[in-house]
Amino acid sequence: MSEMSIEPNSEQVNAEDFIGGPQVVTITGRKRGTTKQPVFFELAEFPGRTYRPGKTMRRLMVAAWGPNPEAYTGRQMRLYADPEVRFGKSKVGGIRISHMSHIDKAVDPILAVARGKRAQFIVQPLATTPAVNAAQAAKWIDSAESMDKLQRVWQRIQQEGLANDPGLIEAKNERKAWLSTPTAEEPTQEK
Repeated sequence: MSEMSIEPNSEQVNAEDFIGGPQVVTITGRKRGTTKQPVFFELAEFPGRTYRPGKTMRRLMVAAWGPNPEAYTGRQMRLYADPEVRFGKSKVGGIRISHMSHIDKAVDPILAVARGKRAQFIVQPLATTPAVNAAQAAKWIDSAESMDKLQRVWQRIQQEGLANDPGLIEAKNERKAWLSTPTAEEPTQEK
């Protein structure tokens, strides 16, 4: 017998997705949203579905990470279902953020939750481990066939938090020098 599916049929991530408990998610991109929800975030853990934070969670993200959603790619959050979230006067449940990567200490802004009502939200730092290691990143550098590709590879390495690795810095500089050579040819490997 196969497992029973409880996944909702939806284009967005819903509070029901977190019935089993909180989950760490990784932002992989963003899409233009609607007037009420201007940014939709693509998540590695939910392919084909987007996280569409409400206004309070968007304000929380800005308080922690700043106002530029383009910078959020590669960052992580721990999301959970909060049954106390209201829409108007009704408790409908919703998604809240408990932890975020790329913050040094807890962030605790007081945000509007309803007309005339404010509440404090506390987000703790989320310890992250690089999704890739230095050996994998070095292979990316070696495979860059142009300066443009090398630049994109380096941006990804920065997002992974590996840009201070001395070996990767050296590999990047060597590849850059090789790509800058007018007649750059791949070195042959002796057997």
